[in-house]
Amino acid sequence: MTTDTPKVSSERQHQILRRALADRVVKIKDLSAELGVHEMTVRRDIDQLAEQGLLERIHGGARIVEKTSEEVAHQLRATKNTEAKEAIARAALNLIEDGDVVALDASTTALALARLLHARNVSAIVSGLDAANVLAANGVPFLMVGGNFHAPARSFVGAFFMDTMTRLHPDKVFFSAKAFSPDTGFTDPHLPEVGAKQTLIRSAGTVIALLDSTKFERRALATIATLDEVDVLITDQTPSERTLSALEAADIQLTMTQETP
Repeated sequence: MTTDTPKVSSERQHQILRRALADRVVKIKDLSAELGVHEMTVRRDIDQLAEQGLLERIHGGARIVEKTSEEVAHQLRATKNTEAKEAIARAALNLIEDGDVVALDASTTALALARLLHARNVSAIVSGLDAANVLAANGVPFLMVGGNFHAPARSFVGAFFMDTMTRLHPDKVFFSAKAFSPDTGFTDPHLPEVGAKQTLIRSAGTVIALLDSTKFERRALATIATLDEVDVLITDQTPSERTLSALEAADIQLTMTQETP
């Protein structure tokens, strides 16, 4: 299985797309000043993005192509904090044993773990198209749970998904969230994803949260899981003392891929 999502070639082009997603329309002169490059450089970047169908040229600038904006947003999320996500995925793999049935949410951190699963003799349950593509390409047996397609996360959600997951019992569930704080737990702004993640978490024998440190001490709209619903938290840096105390009180095993000085 393959995906035809366009590939963005440079960090500068990612920045242009981020601005276009936020503002809908971007001006070459503004981007030139913001990025510290010549207007001709920005124009070439816009031309390349337009050739891929990601932007539409307009006089003096460009605007996001509406029909691809969700896919672009997903691609940009997938390229954010990639080193931390890959380190977290490697640590998560150490918790997986041959013979396990593992379930992965549709987060980009869980996707990084999906890329490593061929190193274990396991089977998987997934709700995300990208994870399914990776597992299929690597020969990892998996069950894809369907439902209503949620384009921003390229995942399946809704009543059908949740009903099916209540009948499945994976050994370990790996999930991520947009934010975490001791007060609100693990939270996410996308309500369809919240319901799917909650059902995934409640199906599991062991629940493992995969969270890079940029998401700590923040909160989003809805709670996915409270601290007492999570067994292990894997992150890339040491959390604050307040968070450490809350994790210890909740008896959550903390694994860090990098110690802060």
